[in-house]
Amino acid sequence: MTTVTLVGTRLAEVGTEFVYHGEADACEGCPYRDQCLNLAAGQKYRVATVRENASTLDCAVHDSGVTAVEVEPAPVLANVDAQGAYAGSKAALEGPCPHTGCPSHEYCEPAGAEFDVEYQISEVVGEPPHDYCMLDRDLTLVEFAPSTEED
Repeated sequence: MTTVTLVGTRLAEVGTEFVYHGEADACEGCPYRDQCLNLAAGQKYRVATVRENASTLDCAVHDSGVTAVEVEPAPVLANVDAQGAYAGSKAALEGPCPHTGCPSHEYCEPAGAEFDVEYQISEVVGEPPHDYCMLDRDLTLVEFAPSTEED
């Protein structure tokens, strides 16, 4: 299900994904607050459509202004414990990893997912991009289903 919202014009391209972080201090007093601050904080979204003939509105956060788009919740790629990871099951992230140079780090600490929360696995993608885990974890790369308002 899509939601109409306002995003910075630089993000207003079909397929662009972003994590909504909530209200910024500069949003206070903005006349477009209701149209802009209507997403769930911490949720990953994908731009589904850019509204045709939408105006570019001034914005204190986005220097090039904002425009109307339709967004939908986006899936999150993540590394989880390989044991018991299958489509339809639930899994949580294994925990923080200090090895930021690892090719899997972005999947061990993915934007749009939190530690200590279980997510529905929509698909097992396969082997993670690293050759070995420096924390000796047995991981597999999965796609968490997009969150819904009921989650």
